[in-house]
Amino acid sequence: MKALFGKEKWKHLFYTVSHPADGYYEIRHRDKGSLGIAFLLVFIFGLCFTLNRLLTSFVVNMINVRSVNLLPEIAGVLLLYVLLCVGNWSITCLMDGEGRFKDILIAVGYAMLPMIVTYILATILSQFLADGEQAFYSVVMGIGITYTLIMALTGIMQVHNYTLGKTLLTLFLTLIAAFIIIFLVLLITNFIGQVVAFFQSIYTELVFRF
Repeated sequence: MKALFGKEKWKHLFYTVSHPADGYYEIRHRDKGSLGIAFLLVFIFGLCFTLNRLLTSFVVNMINVRSVNLLPEIAGVLLLYVLLCVGNWSITCLMDGEGRFKDILIAVGYAMLPMIVTYILATILSQFLADGEQAFYSVVMGIGITYTLIMALTGIMQVHNYTLGKTLLTLFLTLIAAFIIIFLVLLITNFIGQVVAFFQSIYTELVFRF
C-alpha cells in the first residue's frame, strides 16, 4: 500500500499539479507516479461530479435530480476513463509513443485533481448565488476544466515524448478509437444476446416437444 499511497507519491501529485511538464516527465522516466492515487482521483471526481448534479443550487442547476443515480454515474466515469486510456494506448502504440499504459492511466488520473477542487468549490458557491450571478459559477467551472485539459495534454505529451501537434492528432484519433471500441463492444454484446436467444428458443422447443 505504501508503494501506491506513500507520502512521496502524494507529494509528487501536488508537484505535478503545480509543475505539469516536470511532474509528468518524472512519472514517465523516474516512475514517481501512483496508479492507486490515479484511480482514487478518478473515483473522487466521479463522486464530486454526481454530487454537483444533485446538490447544486437551482439557480444554475437545470437537471432533474430524480434522474441522477450515484453509483451508475460513478461507474460511468470510471469506464469512460479506462476507455479513453485504452483508446490512447492503442493509437500511440501505432504512432511510436513511448508511454506505457500505466503512464497514460496516471497522466489522465492526475489531471482530475483540478476538476475535483473546482466541482467542490462550484457546488458550495452555487448555494450563495442569486439569479443573474450564474457567471461566477461558470468562471469557476471554466478555470477547472481548462487546467485539467492543460494537465492532460501536457501529460500525454510528456509520457509519449510527442510534439504539441502530434499530441493533438493522437487525442483526436483517441476519440475515434474510443467510439470504435464502444461499437465493437455493442456489436459483440448484441451477437452474444442473439446466440443466447437462439439456444433458448431451441431449448424451449425441445421442452414443449418432449
